[in-house]
Amino acid sequence: MDIAAIQSLVQEDMQAVNELVLARLHSEVALINQLGHYIINSGGKRLRPMLLLLSARTFGYSGLHHLTLAAVVEFIHTATLLHDDVVDASELRRGRQTANSLWGNEASVLVGDFLYSRAFQMMVEINKMQVMEILSDATNIIAEGEVLQLLNCHDPDTTEETYLQVIRSKTAKLFEAAAQLGAVISDQRVEYEQAMAIYGMHLGTAFQIVDDVLDYSATKEEMGKNVGDDLAEGKPTLPLIYALKHSDLAKQQQLRDAITQGGREHINVVLDAITATNAIHYTLECAKRETEKAIAALEILPNSPYKEALRSLAQFSVQRSY
Repeated sequence: MDIAAIQSLVQEDMQAVNELVLARLHSEVALINQLGHYIINSGGKRLRPMLLLLSARTFGYSGLHHLTLAAVVEFIHTATLLHDDVVDASELRRGRQTANSLWGNEASVLVGDFLYSRAFQMMVEINKMQVMEILSDATNIIAEGEVLQLLNCHDPDTTEETYLQVIRSKTAKLFEAAAQLGAVISDQRVEYEQAMAIYGMHLGTAFQIVDDVLDYSATKEEMGKNVGDDLAEGKPTLPLIYALKHSDLAKQQQLRDAITQGGREHINVVLDAITATNAIHYTLECAKRETEKAIAALEILPNSPYKEALRSLAQFSVQRSY
């Protein structure tokens, strides 16, 4: 299945989620409505809520909690984007100006806080302790990942292991929660829950690794943000970590300087090193291994079009160019 075929399987559900997101985004405070609608309608792929919907449908779920939780996951993700863009001083996301560049850092942080708190109001409505445990743990681990990434910024000694720890916390944890929740609200046995959690964790890891590849290999138009943003922010992601490890001493010093100083003035040196060491190939191979682990976790699930869509979604995560 291509991404359009995957989306079509849960099209009605996703339409209901989008309507719910807009309804629950409402606030008496005009700035929350204005900024919230801007970021929610900024053209994201909605992968995380779609993952939750596919998971629920895989197990034949027929209630309405999957819609509420898909909206919760989207609110949590959007809150992290608002906070991320402030921390990173980003000016572009998905080809548009970031909320912080339009409304300022203060408004972006506070509306992010609103989205977090609205998400928690909605998850309580489900009235299922395990749902609250999964999502509260996920948001806490995401925050830890954000702080760990901040500590790694401008640090040329960041290891591949630390990098993976960051992305498993910062990105993959919400994928994991979304996938697991579909099984939880369907009252599935623990083996299915665990399989979906493992699937989501490896899917999210692969997705973020590919994002980090695209930062050095895609065009601005494809990515919807500036090429080399990670370098500009002093983030040593896997392509750069690998290139640093496999370059000669003179080039290593240049790369260490590039990480330490940040900015884009070293971008050509970095791109040359990434090309010379085949760092993109290595990084994509890492993403493919994560995808294979994700697909393997699905094996115990009953066969259905939704299971096939989950398999295809994992393949899309490494084949995409945006």
